[in-house]
This record gives sequence, structure tokens and C-alpha cells, in this order.
Amino acid sequence: MLAFLLAVFASLLLSAPAVQAQTLAAPVSASTPSPSPSPESPASTPDSFPNTINGVLRNAGQPVAGVTIRATGEGFSGETVTSETGAWTIGVPVQGTYQVELDVTTLPEGVALAEGAQNPREVTFANTSNAGAIFPLGEGIVVQSQSFGELLAERMLAGLSFGLLLALASVGLSLIFGTTGLTNFAHGEMVTLGAVLMFFLAGLGLPIWLAAALAIVGGGLSGYIQDAGLWKPLRRRGSGIIPMMIVSIGLALAARYTIQLFFGGSTQQLPGARSPQIEFGAVSISQNTLQSLIISTIVVLVVSFLLLKTRIGKATRAVADNPALASASGIDVDRVIRLVWTVGGVLAALGGILWAYYRPGVTFNMGQQILLLIFAAVVLGGLGTVFGALLGSVIVGIFVEVSTIWLEADLKFVGALLIMIIVLLFRPQGILGRRERVG
Repeated sequence: MLAFLLAVFASLLLSAPAVQAQTLAAPVSASTPSPSPSPESPASTPDSFPNTINGVLRNAGQPVAGVTIRATGEGFSGETVTSETGAWTIGVPVQGTYQVELDVTTLPEGVALAEGAQNPREVTFANTSNAGAIFPLGEGIVVQSQSFGELLAERMLAGLSFGLLLALASVGLSLIFGTTGLTNFAHGEMVTLGAVLMFFLAGLGLPIWLAAALAIVGGGLSGYIQDAGLWKPLRRRGSGIIPMMIVSIGLALAARYTIQLFFGGSTQQLPGARSPQIEFGAVSISQNTLQSLIISTIVVLVVSFLLLKTRIGKATRAVADNPALASASGIDVDRVIRLVWTVGGVLAALGGILWAYYRPGVTFNMGQQILLLIFAAVVLGGLGTVFGALLGSVIVGIFVEVSTIWLEADLKFVGALLIMIIVLLFRPQGILGRRERVG
């Protein structure tokens, strides 16, 4: 089964021309400062380094070319010149904090930085290999800082969007745990699979909606095959939960580095990764984040309806509550578990696609990066409770984004795990979990 999956996945990856999918196009960046890049001078493309700082210069809606941008920090110094489209990218060797400066002497005549614009400005990488730096241009334009209330509202809106896309993966993991008792450490790779499949399907020239739909179907198929070829045979053999959990860890490692083998270690962008900002009064949100919020809400409501109002949903909840009693009542437990794995794969794949737009970017280990947050959401809400996973995900998502007001971006995930620990000290069963007596 694993050999068959590997062959199918490899044929898809190798047949897809990755260059057709959108990546961050930008001019050459130099590894050492120079007045201007030239064929004779030492220079490196953004692909020479695994991480990039990028942006676009525009003045009155028109691109500004030929402007020098410099980046220094982490023992590195480099510069580049904006292209004809105003885009620029500087490759940097390691993630960290950099000072990015626009050389105002290279601005065209009549073009100036907006009043109040930071130059140089500090850029810090946060869970992605791409970092952006914006330099607003235009005489008479004044850059105004947000009030604390506006900033809080903006972060809470972003946190709600992040929490709901996190819920898509968390609900699937919670369903699997509730019906089988398995803590699936390979769930993060199911998240990654959805984004990677969409990237390569889009690279084949398919429309975005069709590539996304097929990637989601592929995620569901992966869940179905996993249960049919691996987990069901282990259950029939009477394998314990701990051995099965160790198997899931091995499966996660094998899947992660198989994806890296064919996809590579760099960050790629899905089509439409760059989206405009939408203003709601003083609060702004990117179009992709708003669409993610809407899609996640609709899917969560549909899943909730299916669980509460349909026969298969009631059967799923019965199996999660007591598999032996459900089987004695005439419910096909194996069929329900197979369906749960399929639905879990579908939700994980959709969550991976939305996560790729939210970050933004697709990497071979993107699911691993949020796996602990998924576990945190499930444990916080209550192990095995679907609505607990939903509530926990929203709490974790909002806390992660709001904490960036005070914490460094690199520490925001640590804060989410900390609040989980604090809550579990006072309520070990989670928010919606039931207290159980052991022994």
C-alpha cells in the first residue's frame, strides 16, 4: 500500500511543471553590498538562500524601478535594486531580525518616502521563509499609527480566521481520537499534503478552484487508504494504542521526508498568494484571510450539522462515546471509523490549503509547524470532543495572533502552548471534556 501511494505521489510530482505555479518573482540580490548589480560582480539569486526579504515599491499606483534596498543583520549584509515592476527580493542565509533600508538618494526625481515612514525598518521572520518590508511613497502622504483598539480588533479578526482554519485540522484529529483512541502524529503531514497537491495540480495549469477541489479529494483518499491499509489491520491484530501511536510517528517522518524529496526544501507560493488589503473602517484584512474566514466558517457549520442532525453523524458520536455499545446496537463500527478517517483527511487537506494562503507559502514541513497547535486546541477543548476542538482552536488562534501585540512573532506559538498548560492544570479534561475516574 505504501509503495503504491509513493508511486502515485511521485508520478504526480514529477509530471507537474512547478514553474507554472506562482512563486515570488524578484530581481537579483547580492550577497555583499555594491552600488548596483552587474554581471561581473558577485551576485546570487533569491534561490541561493533559503529565506528572502521582499516587497514592492509603488508611487501613485505606478511601479518605481532602479531603487536600491539594503538588508543587514545576523552577520549578513546585502542589497538589490527594484525591477521594472517595482518588486525586489534579498536572499538571506538564516531567519532572524534584519534592518532593511531604502536608499533615498536612488529615488527618482519627485518621488519621496511618505511622511512618518520608517527607514530603515526592522524585519523579523515568523514561521515562514519569506518576510516583507513596505516602504510607502508619495509626497503629502502621512503614515499614521494605529490606536491600540484598532490594532487589537485587527489581530482578533486575524486570530479568528487562523483559529477557524486550525479547527478544520483539529476537528478531524479529534474525530479520529474519539472513535479509535489514536493520537495521530501523522496528521500534520495530512495538512501538508493538501497544500502540496494543490501546488502541483495548479502547476499543471488547472484552474485554482479545480486544483483545490482535487487536492481536497486527494486528502480524503489518503485518509481512506491509511485506514484500509494500515490502521484497520493493526486494530484487528489487537495492537495497543501506544504501539499504534509510535507507528504514526514513523509514518509522519516517512511522509514528511518523502514530500521533501520530491517537493524540495524551499517555500513556494500558491496562485493568488498575493492579495489586496480590504478596509473595514480602521481595521484591514487581506482578501485571502477574509476568504479563509468565510470558507472555514461554512465548512465548520456543515460538519456540525452533519454530526448533530444526520444518522451517520449520530452513529459517529455513538462510536466515539462507546464503541462496544455502538456495535451491539447494530452500528458498523469499522465503516464509521473508515468514514471518520476520510473526513479527517478532507478537513486536513482543506486546512492545509488555507494555511498555505495564510502564512503565505507551501513548505514540506508546514503541517509539522502547526501540529503542536492542533494538539493544543484538541487538548484544550477536550480530547475526543468535536465541539471542544472547535472551541479550543478558536481560543488558540485568537491568543496566538493577539499575543503578537506584546510578544515577538517567534514566541507567539509558545504563548499558545503555555495557556494550554495553565488551563489543564485547573481542568485536566479540557473545557468541554468530561471528568473521568481512573482505577
